[in-house]
Amino acid sequence: MSAVVQAIRGMNDLLPDDTSMWQQVEKVLRETVQAYGYQEMRMPIVEKTNLFSRAIGEVTDVVEKEMYSFIDRSGDDLSLRPEGTAGCVRACIEHNLIVNQEQRLWYMGPMFRHERPQKGRYRQFHQMGVEVFGLEGPDVDAEIIAMSHSIFKKLGIADDLQLQINTLGNSQERALYREKLVKYLEEHFEELDEDSKRRTHTNPLRVLDSKDENVQRLLVNAPKLSECLGAETTAHFSRLLQMLSALGIKYVINEKLVRGLDYYNLTVFEWVTTALGAQGTVCGGGRYDTLVELLGGKPTKAVGFGLGLERLMLLLTTLNKISIRPHVDVYVVGSGENIDLKMLQLADNLREQLPQYRIMTHCGGGNFKKQFKKADRLGAKVAVILGENEIANHTVTLKDLLNQDAPQQECPETQVVAMLNMLLKDK
Repeated sequence: MSAVVQAIRGMNDLLPDDTSMWQQVEKVLRETVQAYGYQEMRMPIVEKTNLFSRAIGEVTDVVEKEMYSFIDRSGDDLSLRPEGTAGCVRACIEHNLIVNQEQRLWYMGPMFRHERPQKGRYRQFHQMGVEVFGLEGPDVDAEIIAMSHSIFKKLGIADDLQLQINTLGNSQERALYREKLVKYLEEHFEELDEDSKRRTHTNPLRVLDSKDENVQRLLVNAPKLSECLGAETTAHFSRLLQMLSALGIKYVINEKLVRGLDYYNLTVFEWVTTALGAQGTVCGGGRYDTLVELLGGKPTKAVGFGLGLERLMLLLTTLNKISIRPHVDVYVVGSGENIDLKMLQLADNLREQLPQYRIMTHCGGGNFKKQFKKADRLGAKVAVILGENEIANHTVTLKDLLNQDAPQQECPETQVVAMLNMLLKDK
């Protein structure tokens, strides 16, 4: 007997019950971004490795340790995408979408990172991303935050998430702050954990979000980025906060909320929860006004966010905000000679006239008891019954499967669509 081939660790199957819930969430995501007028982008899963090394940085953990990279048969160095922003920017530059014009875009799909798998974080994971190009004001920053908030409201979890927000200023302001922060960290170097020691001279802002408690206590007296911000940056951030307040979106300013990459500037934000333990960030975003130029395009203002679907699904199931939805509305059953063909014909006719409902035909024969048992197992709401009497009288019989006390109703074939609509409208 051959050995069973199993899935790669950290790359998970989504079974029918899982996809039932994922489809519900994806529907909310699509409807929300489309309601804001954003257009969908679909980028390749595989890109040239130097796209990510240029965008994310050669000395980041993602590029050094986590990417799935390989040399293909043509000798090209390729990688499975670890995130979506770089590919979206590449596509916009390549197809000339953002020269002297704005674009408001979204995408959704799998990303890949070779991390240690843990709950809510996998090696193949899924993200919904939103990217805006060509707009620089705080109004569009407020819009994408409001969009993410709208998603969480529709899913019933807005009260379980906290918006944390900060401003990183511009490159000159960050350079001034980095100098002050490095000096402070060097003065306390022996008190730092190994990660923070390594980052002090390579990526000092990342020390601010260290998970080490001793480092966090040390940072209480560290210089603050807000002390290095000029009038223009302060005005942008203040206006953004005013807009969020006017939109009824609560927030917390977190001065330790940073990004480790130089192309990020001004607004950064995260939606976090305490319901998932250490895996608390569900959505994160911010401005990246220099990334387009870094990847070979003309200077272009940009802002966006990424929403992790596995983390979102984990939160929804933890809070019991989502459940498996039955995938059948109507189940067609029957008994009698040549009834199988008539059942298929009836079901096809019903699907044409009732496209909003999911209609399944029983296949494989068996008595009515067996057929109704299967209908119940599928969660069907109404059974459409065909038997010899119905065939002879040109009728069908309808049975409400969610109300066992309701009597069966026989109706002419010409009235079955209207009757089904009546039975299903409130279910």
